Amino acid sequence: MLIGAAVLDQLHRPAQQRTWYGRIAGLPYDFRLPTVERVRATFWNKNTSRLFMPQVFGVGWSINFYPLLHPILENVL
Repeated sequence: MLIGAAVLDQLHRPAQQRTWYGRIAGLPYDFRLPTVERVRATFWNKNTSRLFMPQVFGVGWSINFYPLLHPILENVL
């Protein structure tokens, strides 16, 4: 239901104003093709301590594994 609402929101905009990412009902969404940079910034972002990051593709959040695993890996390596 939220995916449809997000797509409709984008389609109701003029073509030059469509970004294919944003928020719907407080949830982040992103329908752009993922890039290596965005995947890395979502799942292994050392520039933030945030654990939950907006999805690299789709609706909702993903886990940023860097703050979870980096302290462990630092002690192992």
